[in-house]
Parts: sequence; C-alpha cells; structure tokens
Amino acid sequence: MKKVKFQIFAILIGTMALSLSSCLKDTTPEPDPIPPTMSGLTIEGSGKSFVATLIFSEGVYKAANSTGNLDNASFVISVANGIGALESAVVAHTAGSTNALITITLNEYSDGNEELTIEAASNTSIYNTKGTGMLFTEKKSITMSGTIHETIHVAAGANGTGTTTWTANNTYILDGLIFVNDGQTLTIEAGTVIKGAEGQEADASALIVARGGKIMAVGTALKPIVFTSVLDNLNGSVALNQRGLWGGLIILGKATLNSSPGVSNIEGIATTEPRGEYGGTNDADNSGVLKYVSVRHGGTNIGEGNEINGITLGAVGSATVIDYVEVIANADDGIEFFGGMPNVKHALVAYCGDDSFDYDEGFRGQGQFWLAIQDETDGDRVGEHDGGTDPETAQPYATPYIYNATYIGRGAAAGKRTITFRDNAGGFYRNSIFLNQYDGIDIENLSGTDDTYARFVEGNLKLEGNIFYNIAGQTSGTDVAANGAAIFKIAGTGSDATELANSKAAFASYFASANNLVANPGITAANPIPTNNVGGTMAPITGTTPNFIAGFFDTVTYKGAFNPSGANWASWTRFYN
Repeated sequence: MKKVKFQIFAILIGTMALSLSSCLKDTTPEPDPIPPTMSGLTIEGSGKSFVATLIFSEGVYKAANSTGNLDNASFVISVANGIGALESAVVAHTAGSTNALITITLNEYSDGNEELTIEAASNTSIYNTKGTGMLFTEKKSITMSGTIHETIHVAAGANGTGTTTWTANNTYILDGLIFVNDGQTLTIEAGTVIKGAEGQEADASALIVARGGKIMAVGTALKPIVFTSVLDNLNGSVALNQRGLWGGLIILGKATLNSSPGVSNIEGIATTEPRGEYGGTNDADNSGVLKYVSVRHGGTNIGEGNEINGITLGAVGSATVIDYVEVIANADDGIEFFGGMPNVKHALVAYCGDDSFDYDEGFRGQGQFWLAIQDETDGDRVGEHDGGTDPETAQPYATPYIYNATYIGRGAAAGKRTITFRDNAGGFYRNSIFLNQYDGIDIENLSGTDDTYARFVEGNLKLEGNIFYNIAGQTSGTDVAANGAAIFKIAGTGSDATELANSKAAFASYFASANNLVANPGITAANPIPTNNVGGTMAPITGTTPNFIAGFFDTVTYKGAFNPSGANWASWTRFYN
C-alpha cells in the first residue's frame, strides 16, 4: 500500500509541474517583429542619367502576403541642391529581392552638388516575408557625380562634323566654316550654346548643313539652342543691335530652284567647294529640325564680298521642320530663302542690317506667325521678294503662302519700303499687319507681260485681309492713299504710260475689294500683341498652286502674328529677354 501511495503522489507532483510549466510558457511575451530596413545606397552614372542601387536588410515585397514588386509608389524619391532637378525616376525590383534599381534622369547636367534621397513612402509600402512593414522614417541619401563642362573647338575640315551630338554641358566654338556633310546628322541638345569665332572671308565662321546632311536642333522655350559670337557671354556683354560678329547658319537641300542649271553655289562659299551646292528635284527633301533656335549677332563677310544671312535656306525641302526661331542683329538679311519649299512657323527677325525676310529663285514654301522688327537706325526692306535671278523669267515662279505676319518698320523718316515684289515674284500675304514704314507694298511693272505685275494678273500675287497703319510715305506717285498712308505703289521702267495707269487702277480696285484696311492695331515693338480689334473678315486658308499645303496652317480668328487674348509666343527670345 505504501508503494502505491508513493506512486500516486509522484504522479500528482508531475502533473502539477507540467501545469505550472504550461502556465509559465503561456505568459512569456513574443518578441517584437523586426521591420526591414534600408542598409545601403550606391549610385553610378554622369551627366543627366544615373542608376541608384538601394540595398535592403532582407528580401522585401510590395504586399504583406509576400507578393508584389516594389515600384515608384513604394518610395518618395527627391533630388536637392545643385543645378539638376529630378525629371524622372523609374523603380525596378523583383519580389523578394534584397535590392532595387532606380533609374534617375535630371533635367540639367549634374554639377556634383545634387543629393539623391530615397524614403519609404509609408509604413505599409514595403514588407518583409513575415508581413512586417518598413517604417516610413527609413531613408538613404547619396551625392551624385558632377559633369565636366568644357569649351570644345570645332575645326574646319573635309570630314565635317560626323554624325554626332553636341550636348548642353559644353560650349562649342566654330573655328571656320564647319560642314555637316552628306549622310551626317548633327544633333544639338536643348540649351546648347554654339559660338562663332571672329574673322572674315577666309577666317569667317559658320555652320553649314550640306545637301544630304541633317541638323536636329530641338530646343525648348526654357532651354533654347543659341548660336552667337565668342564675344557674347549671354549676360549683356554684346548690345542687342550689335551686328557682324561671326557668320551664321546655312542649310542646303535638294529641292527645286528656278535658276539655271537647277543647282547653285550658296553665296560666299567658293565654287570649288562642292558642299556649298544646293538645289535638285526633291521638294520634300528633309534637312532636319530647327525648333527654339536663336541666331544672334551674325553677318560677317563670309567671302567674295558677301555678308552671310542669319539663317540661309538654300533649296530646303518641305519635310524640314522650322518652328520657333529667332534671328537678331544680323548684318545682312534675317532669314533668306533661295528656292525650295521650306515651311517656317513662329519666326522673329529683329534689328537686321538689310532685309528681314528675303526670298529668291522660286521660293514656294509656307509661313505663319512671322514677326519682323526693324531697328530705327538701320535696315532696308522688311520683305525683299524676288522671283528669279538667272533667268528672271524662269519657272516655277515664287509663290509662297504667308499668313499672320506682323511687320514693324523703321518709321517714315527712314524712307524705306515694307515689301518689294519684283523679278516675277508672286506670293500670298493674308491676315497680316504692316505698320510704321515710309512705303507699303511696291510692285514692279515692266514693259511687256512677263513681270511681277503679271503674277498679280494671273492670280499668283495676292494681298488679302491685311491691316496697314502708319505707312506714311510720299503722296506723289502713290497709287492708293487712305488716312494719309501710302499703301502701295506700282512702279514701272519702260512701261507704256497707259499700261501703267491701267495697272494702277486695276490693283487699286482689287486692293479695296480684298478686305485690306487702314486701322490702328495697337501694336509696338515692345508689345506686339494687339490691344485693338484685329479680327473681322479673315482671308481663308486656301491655295491654287501645287505647293500649297493646307495642313501646315493654324486656323485663327485674328490678323497678325499674335492672339490679342493670348501670350507672347516670342517671350523665349533674346529680343524679349
């Protein structure tokens, strides 16, 4: 009996011990879960492009159930200091991985002071395999690499520029006549500055895109591409109207000319240089893109007594894109068209020493929203429009379509003309504004029937829906006068007096019937946006010649280059800054 009692007692003691042990185990607290952390951050790259590697203490996921790749919503990514701001960030991660790659793009080249910071977006944006969320206070920072900023001299040579990119972190100096050869493409980044070296004739500097070459110069309103002189520090070192400090920009294509034999050498370049030729049979030729490009202070004597234009377009084709361009303070013309069919929209030409817009050799392109502003102390015609050179009677005739131009002249005292049509030049100016000049429209009428006036008779020279104001020239010989303004003149050499009188009467009748007005648009050079009504009867966007491209034009309800209710689209230019 005693042995049995002892066994029962032992069993009771053991049961109590197990019960006590169980109670003690249940009351022991579980350890707190450990959240994942960011354990490291490295970065590689330069310029504007970088790849950051973010390292975690363990494998991580987007969701608490151990699924999902981390993405941009998982983080707050920022860049502070320096000149480069964050343009974009793209996160790449695989669920469960211990690192994420983050591709960073800056809007400007790094100067070495930019600091990249990566933070957890919230307490529920990143999880470990146990479903524990990373604390939102987790973050890592790292300094980004600086970019080397150089001044690069581009030397003249037979090899041309090659197919290459000029980048905005560098300044490029043109040492001589620099060619983009046939088959080459020169790409110029937004914000890039190109400077022409000093010198004339053999030492002149210019950028020339040869036939078959391309320039892809795409700037922005905030970061235009600037062509200027080495003397220009872009901060006021060169006066707004200082001219002739370097050459200019020349683009040559394969479109049609009306001069014989159909291929010409651009003025100022030796005829022994084949890269100076322009012309051909491809009116849809593509020489590239100019967008938000400013050409400043050019026009040096490039050779053979010729001052180069700000932008020269020789036989450029219709596939070339030219939009938002400025030529300011050029010693010769602002933009000159030698044949071809280039289309130009949003163009400002100011303070040039000769003509603002000039065309010749059968130019048949399109234009809209052109602004010309003449310096009170210099400049000839706002528009000099010639049909042909050799021979003058050659076809195709010059028949460009120009809508919504605003031409501001030098004032009556300078004795200059607004537009001259001669040498069989046609053309269509519609819904435009012309003001502040001595003479208005000058049309050549020679003996015979093959002249500029004949282009009017045939319907290839029209002025419709335009506004004239303060065209206050001479009264003798004036063909139409309204409010004291000399609106147009028919000038003849060797014409029969009766024929000349009849042509004046015919054009006068047409002029009044084509909805041309004399009215104050409320425009100044400082503010080209009209403050008075410039609406009313609008000439339609239409054409009768083969070169007319309706899709190029914007349909608007105002005359001139600027919407009275809109902003100044030229606010990005040197002239307005």
